[in-house]
This record gives sequence, structure tokens and C-alpha cells, in this order.
Amino acid sequence: MKEPKSIISYQTVAYGHVRVKLADVLNARGITRNRLRTLTGVKYEVIDRYYKAQSVEMADLDFLAKVCYVLDCKIEDLLEYEHPV
Repeated sequence: MKEPKSIISYQTVAYGHVRVKLADVLNARGITRNRLRTLTGVKYEVIDRYYKAQSVEMADLDFLAKVCYVLDCKIEDLLEYEHPV
């Protein structure tokens, strides 16, 4: 088993990031942000932020659960961890 990596150190080390793929899923299915708002009851501003993948610093698990339920998808379809380059 590999030793866990520490993200706490005295030097700045990139540890990767999580990519939000809501736009990819909606575009592939031909669903608009307004339609998703109607289906989930979530404010358009929240959906738009995830769609544009802007200012998403903490995941809203309730929002993601609603989207997974409505779109019948998995969390992996919406979020993806990308290793540092």
C-alpha cells in the first residue's frame, strides 16, 4: 500500500483539482440550465455557477444529489479529480 501524500508542507506543491462536468452532461443530453432549474427546483444562479464551473470551492451535496436523481447519473459523471501536471 502506498504511503498517503501530505498536502501540508513548507513548499507549494500542486495537488490537482476537481473538475465540474455539469456543462458536458447537460449539453450531451440537450438539457438547458432553465430546464434543470425546473426539474430540480434549484436557483438558476446555483446551476449556472456549476455549469460554468466558476466559484465552486465547496461542493453542495444536496444540489449534486438532486442533479444525479433528475438526470439519472452518477456523481462521477458530474465531478472528476484531475492529477497535477
